[in-house]
Amino acid sequence: MDPIQSINFFKDTTLSILLAAQQQGFKLYYMEQQDLFLDNGLPFAEVRPLRVFDNPDRWYELDRGSAVPLDELDVVLMRKDPPFDSEYIYSTYILEAAEKRGTLIVNRPQSLRDCNEKVFATEFPQCTPPLLVSRSLKRLKAFLQAHHEVVYKPLDGMGGTSIFRVKAGDQNLNVILETLTKFGSETIMAQKYLPEITDGDKRVLVVDGEVVPFCLARIPTANDFRGNLAAGGQGEVRPLSERDQWIADQIAPTLVERGLLFVGLDIIGDYLTEINVTSPTCAQEIDNAQNTAIGDRLITAITRHLTLLHP
Repeated sequence: MDPIQSINFFKDTTLSILLAAQQQGFKLYYMEQQDLFLDNGLPFAEVRPLRVFDNPDRWYELDRGSAVPLDELDVVLMRKDPPFDSEYIYSTYILEAAEKRGTLIVNRPQSLRDCNEKVFATEFPQCTPPLLVSRSLKRLKAFLQAHHEVVYKPLDGMGGTSIFRVKAGDQNLNVILETLTKFGSETIMAQKYLPEITDGDKRVLVVDGEVVPFCLARIPTANDFRGNLAAGGQGEVRPLSERDQWIADQIAPTLVERGLLFVGLDIIGDYLTEINVTSPTCAQEIDNAQNTAIGDRLITAITRHLTLLHP
């Protein structure tokens, strides 16, 4: 995970999962990305025994670390925030080596590599708004002309960073596209702008194919079009609409097939915009409002998979 000392106690989803795992009898070990390594082809990590507490003044305690073979662990949760860069990919190689030796990795390393959080959504065109994935400035400009108002965003960001809302005739269009694509050398996504964003960017969580029946609608501030909490949006827990549930049901079987046990869907209005597989958040906010116990659901699912993996 990311540094545990820096998390937000009241919002961090990884902490809620750790608390659930500890309560269900798992012994916890903590590692960061740089602690993973291969030694003569065998996967290891420098791990530290971890205890967690439901206490905003003292939520964790770490013991001294030691290097252990990853196949001595029953399960490894990969909860590293993007950016999804070369180092992230190298980490999935090491985790995949552990997976081959019998350790359950959540989420599956191959799927972390294959399912880009922006591009993965394009596998479900019945659920998405009009969109384009390209690095061609000509095509990206034509998309704007066709849809009059669009959102341009990089494929490897998170938290609403470097997302631009652009209207036809905007004199900043060229510099925005040149910046995002690095003069046509990097691929980005264009999506038709959805005015329903003012009612919230809904985060829907799916645990081992089961859809949590409540979402967190992240509502933009008056001075921003982005609903991301990291960009200042305000969260409001709501039951799923029929369309939300339909979208989630369209995607859930593919998530199970690809070993994606914990996933966050982003839905604006009636449309899927992203599928978050690396480090989905918003569990605490939904739990606090509706007692959904999402961490417990995930740990129960993990236990079920461990039983299947090692009968």
